Amino acid sequence: MTPIVELKKLAQNYTVLYVEDDESVRSSFLHYLESFFKRVAVAFDGKEGLELYKNSRYDLVITDIEMPSMNGIEMATEIKKINDAQDIVVVSAYSRSDYFLESIRIGVSGYIIKPADFKQINETLYKILYKLERFKENEQYKVNLEVLVEEKSKEQSENYEKTILSLVTMIDKRDTYTGGHSQRVAKYSRLMAEDMGYTKKECELIYRAGILHDIGKITTPDAILLKPGKLNNLEYKIIQEHVNMSRTVLEKIPMYESFIEIIIAHHEHYDGSGYPHGLKGDKIPPMARIMIVADAFDAMTTSRIYKARKSIEEAIAEIKSLSGIHFDPEVVKSAVNVLSSVEISNDISQLPKTELEEERFAYFYKDQLTSLYNPNYLNLLLVKNVDTRKFSDLSVLFMHKFANYNETYGWHKGDKLLQAFSDFLKTKFPDKLIFRVHGDDFVVVSDSSCEINIEEFLKAEFFHGTDVTLSSKEFSIVDDEIDSLIKLEDIISRSNSLVLKDK
Repeated sequence: MTPIVELKKLAQNYTVLYVEDDESVRSSFLHYLESFFKRVAVAFDGKEGLELYKNSRYDLVITDIEMPSMNGIEMATEIKKINDAQDIVVVSAYSRSDYFLESIRIGVSGYIIKPADFKQINETLYKILYKLERFKENEQYKVNLEVLVEEKSKEQSENYEKTILSLVTMIDKRDTYTGGHSQRVAKYSRLMAEDMGYTKKECELIYRAGILHDIGKITTPDAILLKPGKLNNLEYKIIQEHVNMSRTVLEKIPMYESFIEIIIAHHEHYDGSGYPHGLKGDKIPPMARIMIVADAFDAMTTSRIYKARKSIEEAIAEIKSLSGIHFDPEVVKSAVNVLSSVEISNDISQLPKTELEEERFAYFYKDQLTSLYNPNYLNLLLVKNVDTRKFSDLSVLFMHKFANYNETYGWHKGDKLLQAFSDFLKTKFPDKLIFRVHGDDFVVVSDSSCEINIEEFLKAEFFHGTDVTLSSKEFSIVDDEIDSLIKLEDIISRSNSLVLKDK
């Protein structure tokens, strides 16, 4: 079943309040929403939207920010006072950090920047509706549980585990890496707790806390949570909010009260340099001190897009070096005892495995104009290739006089020429990785040498009547020791007096 069919199937059971003051945007987006949801109510500003909400509750609220009478943030704040669990999606042309941070603080479920890409909208809607379905099932389960408790204690226990795993599945659907990470942290935490003499009940408690320790990331925007690279300061500040969001998600469910404080403190540091409260030493809950080490160990030993994983020995050495700084010395002793012998799969990675993950990956690493890969991914590939040795050859195609073409015919035609040339390259090299760099230069990476016939390329129809010319240069990634984009640019600038931007 395709994602769009899945989305329509889910949306048929839910209602939407849509708030937008721009008539042209409202008309087209309303028609789009009505094709999915069973009922869509429309308001023209925040004040009207709030009145509609008071009179008739909705499963989902979608709102613009800048509107007369009452803006979208103000309306969302008032709605959250009425129903703190209300799912709200902000759709706005404004990307100001204060709006973004305020949206996170009040707990919006999604933040989409205009002009909105419908693939992104579909993913956002699907994520929220999937969550609603899971919570609906969970609420139904809790109602039935009261009857089941009196009948079968064993069956109650089994269903309790299913509830836990249902929430974990919800996280997995959002971000494959996060779900696997939670299960590993839970496992490592339990191993250390057992080693430190905790009771069986306490060991099960820390395991369940580990499974759910990152559940607050459900509210973290996709653009940050799924970013396959290092976060900037603002993004890091926003993602830190996930520990507070974990409390919001769990505190109203009695069965999770016992380990909320463990989850809230799993990013604190023994010397007080952690977050969210800067707790120090014994002020950090004992089980949280265990989870802090487990969480760090898994991060160190898991391959990320932007860094290679450490070996178990390297990770243990780093944990020992931070004893008394980030980590409780007693927990570090236990970590050395039990984590030194754990088995870690080499297949754990943030690289995309499914079609949906490929699309998310493309959001960060594909050029929007040409759909070729961008320089960020080229740099990543070259860095990774030092270890993998997967690619051996690299060809650079330089487009000359393109700036003059742009000046003469305008950017629109210039974009069309770039798109046509990119499509040509994809056809010519279907099994190679192709990158657009510096606007009008292109790089082809492969495991064997590419045959590039410049004269043949220039005979392509889209070059007819233009003064644009091409030249090319081939390099051996291994022999030339090309381990980054900067190294490639340096080699090009020194090779036969060619420079990347000599146009």
